Amino acid sequence: MIRTARDGALHTAVIDRPDKANSLTLEMLEALADFAEGAGQAGAQAIVLTGAGTVFSAGADLEAARAGLATSPVWERLSGAIAAFPGLSIAALNGTVAGGAMGMALACDLRLAVPEAKAFYPVMKLGFLPQPSDPGRLAALVGPARAKLMLMGGAKIGAEEAQAWGLFDRIVPRDDLMEAAQALAADTLAATPEHARAIKALCR
Repeated sequence: MIRTARDGALHTAVIDRPDKANSLTLEMLEALADFAEGAGQAGAQAIVLTGAGTVFSAGADLEAARAGLATSPVWERLSGAIAAFPGLSIAALNGTVAGGAMGMALACDLRLAVPEAKAFYPVMKLGFLPQPSDPGRLAALVGPARAKLMLMGGAKIGAEEAQAWGLFDRIVPRDDLMEAAQALAADTLAATPEHARAIKALCR
């Protein structure tokens, strides 16, 4: 399930299926896309995506993937909605991010991660193509060769290496993760929406 919360202009979505490594069903992906698409309209100036337990998300639910979810356009709808959000978007990675769930993290403006987090995207091994926007976003962060290392070489990247590459922006102790995300959002939340949008546009 997806839990959402609002604290003024800070909106949070939590992937809450820890017994299944927060693997995503179609309904969960649609709920996340609805959250991201509706956040700006609802007055959010910052959004945080995180997970319950010790894994951010293992990607598509296995049974759903076999039924076609792995190639569904809903993944691109979700990452596109996050990328289009006019305020600050933060992925608070409470653990490993894998497969299609990487698209959410790549689409965010900032990525915080706990020390135990890993990142991998095993599309080559599984016989799927990544979602269309993911390779470009990944290459923009880590460079083309490292993007190929992950997408074609199946490399699993630990938190320190991911930070050195520019994939993770900060490594934060688990107990401090959400507080750190909220602290990074504070200046954006204090600004006018127009000011935040203008600065974000200049960074593109």
